[in-house]
Amino acid sequence: MQTIAELDRGTASLARTPKVLDALLRGLDERGARRSEGGETWSPFDVVGHLIHGEETDWIPRARIVLEHGEARPFDPYDRFAQMAQPKAATLDAELDLFAARREESLAALAALDLRDADLARTGTHPALGIVTLGQLLSTWVVHDLVHLRQVARLLALEQRGEVGAWVAYLPLLA
Repeated sequence: MQTIAELDRGTASLARTPKVLDALLRGLDERGARRSEGGETWSPFDVVGHLIHGEETDWIPRARIVLEHGEARPFDPYDRFAQMAQPKAATLDAELDLFAARREESLAALAALDLRDADLARTGTHPALGIVTLGQLLSTWVVHDLVHLRQVARLLALEQRGEVGAWVAYLPLLA
């Protein structure tokens, strides 16, 4: 994101993610909520937990570090797997509610930063990637959501993989 107009489009996309996940996942049975592709892959429940963790510890905290410290203070490391250590007692519907609330808080915090075009060019230090801009961080937030929406869509599609027959050749999401 290089301009506030682009930020506004990105923010609109970020606001839609909880609604899209809710439409796809609310009411999903326990088997579907916890289904993964095996190994260290994630279920829909894990994806939503990961998104919650990001709202709490990644996007806005890192934006504040850029604005307050620039490159002088690296971002805190982000544990991409923290949701795996969280208790699994919550329901997927409860996680969807929590994600929606956390995202609303994050977007309010982003709006309160009252960013200008010049702010998007400000730089910070990622612990693994080096120097990044605030605009890049915020663009990554949008794309990160879309990557996880695709991941959830794939998990839901895999449920029908054995049922589509020869049409599997036309459905790359099932490959």
